[in-house]
Amino acid sequence: MRPRVLTLLFALLATQLGSLVAPAYACGCGAMIPDGFSRIGVQRETSVVRWDGRTEQIVMRFRVDGDARKAAWIMPVPGRASVGLGKAELFTDLGRLTVPERRTRGYFWPREADWPFSSGSRDGLSAAMPGAGDPSVGVVGREQLGDFDVARLTATDPDALKRWLGTNGFQLPDRLATELRPYVDQKWEYVAVRLAPRDPAKALRGDLDPLRIRFDSDRLVYPMRLSRTAKYAQSLGLYVLAAHRMEPLSPIGGSPPEVAFAGTITPRGSVAELTGSDRPVFLTAIEQEFPEPARIDGDHELRATAEDTPYRRAVYHDELLTVGGVPAWVLTVAGALAAAVVLGLVLIRRGAGRRGARGA
Repeated sequence: MRPRVLTLLFALLATQLGSLVAPAYACGCGAMIPDGFSRIGVQRETSVVRWDGRTEQIVMRFRVDGDARKAAWIMPVPGRASVGLGKAELFTDLGRLTVPERRTRGYFWPREADWPFSSGSRDGLSAAMPGAGDPSVGVVGREQLGDFDVARLTATDPDALKRWLGTNGFQLPDRLATELRPYVDQKWEYVAVRLAPRDPAKALRGDLDPLRIRFDSDRLVYPMRLSRTAKYAQSLGLYVLAAHRMEPLSPIGGSPPEVAFAGTITPRGSVAELTGSDRPVFLTAIEQEFPEPARIDGDHELRATAEDTPYRRAVYHDELLTVGGVPAWVLTVAGALAAAVVLGLVLIRRGAGRRGARGA
């Protein structure tokens, strides 16, 4: 009895600890830095990548929480970038296109929620960024976009970038400055975004306006290196719109990427606006987990797969098998019992007949 009680207590403790540790979603394209001693957490990042072989566009939307009234966010890009606001309906439209297929799967024996185990009731089935400064940092553009003050920067020295951000009200963590070094060496540029609601008393919470970033690139790359600085497990989700089905070249230190959807679609509405036409395009939805972010060893580079094999994830709804509304197991058990009764009667009659014959 005592081991069973201890097992139950450990299970309850694990459940409580699990409820306290909220999942941290990857800010894969950059890093979020709150001001002062405030805090900000990215609850969810959803990204859409459009690549036509020459130009790459990334549209992202953050869902954040915390008490920060302003924050900075940095994204390294391989070339000169333009920045604008994206459309929130893009994510709704893509989510509708990639919704899993619903399938029904029958089971024979009753489960906990089925009669005779159930009680009869069942739940449903289920401030501006001045461009001052350091000669190692160049400001190539600045725009005010909704709640975002966007500066597009070049930097030949990560320490110079750190000083520039500090001058403009943000403290770049030392570890993040170290992770920027490979981008400086490759002469990448940066999109530095100041997130500040127009109402200064309002904290940054909920879904922020989507940002749309565009740059020239002859390869499809999704910056991930800065997520090495995360303290907790990370989760990445990408919608990729290209000429073919796409896949990452390597897991870059995470679990094997999983395809949630792959198929040719005809763009409409916000999707057509992003692709620039209503001609068919291949959509690949990819999900990946990073249990140990420190193992991330580079950026995602994606390539076309050997074949454009379509795929749609299936969600199964388990349903008790019935015949004419009666559970199949009931009919089977009743039939077996009836057969047993008939067999018993036959055996009894045969036995009685033999005894009568012997008595005669």
